[in-house]
Amino acid sequence: MGLISKLMFWRRRKPVVPVVRLNGVIMHSSRIGQRGLSLEAVEPQLKKAFSVKHAKAVALIINSPGGSPVQSSLIGQRIRDLANRADVPVLSFCEDVAASGGYWLAASADEIIANPASIIGSIGVVSAGFGFDKAIAKLGIERRVYTAGEAKVTLDPFQPERDEDVARLKALQTDIHQQFISHIEARRGSRLKGVHKDLFDGAFWTGERAVELGLVDSLGECRQTILQRFGDDTEVMFIEPKRNFLSFGLPGMRSQLVQETADIAIERAYFSRFGL
Repeated sequence: MGLISKLMFWRRRKPVVPVVRLNGVIMHSSRIGQRGLSLEAVEPQLKKAFSVKHAKAVALIINSPGGSPVQSSLIGQRIRDLANRADVPVLSFCEDVAASGGYWLAASADEIIANPASIIGSIGVVSAGFGFDKAIAKLGIERRVYTAGEAKVTLDPFQPERDEDVARLKALQTDIHQQFISHIEARRGSRLKGVHKDLFDGAFWTGERAVELGLVDSLGECRQTILQRFGDDTEVMFIEPKRNFLSFGLPGMRSQLVQETADIAIERAYFSRFGL
């Protein structure tokens, strides 16, 4: 290829923006085909997106109510590492919800764009469970547990709740909450508006209100924003995850069907906290 031909080729190259979807509850995946987001599950798509040559940016479409703080942190850090290595800006586009760990992921980008009706925020930590001690007592069932280490039965749902167990849990929540706050302050910085205490108390807002609070930079939609920013001829390249044939299930795999149903129930429980 001659010099002139090479120059013409470079002139004809269309801008490209790889897009990765981060959809679902954030949790460690220990089973093939399991629903949800984890570093192990999303890293192949992220690496592929950031390896696209001459990309104008990498876009993340986020629809997550949160989940594991550890996986949120791991995915967020991987996004930053890849972005710094590729020297490319990252744009987060929030769909239905980017709350709790979902907002942690959104804040890992350089810019956050949301729909006016998106649910944004929920910068806090929650732990929930049930107590069955009174139920088993009515049934005449006796709980027998033997441990080496008093704290090994912390918050056992079949024993009465103890004040010291709750205090220990709240201390853990405070540590994780502060890690969350530090991440948001580091990523959003002076863009945050209003009283920080109000921003970090676990509340959530619409995308429109989140812009006013500095949690979101602007309102918009992924494809439209990319075309407006980089040109109508920009290629919006969706990076899809590879599907393992086992994830589709095989005849007679009843246990997998049961587990899939349980995964869906867990996911719906997370989303329902935000009216979705």
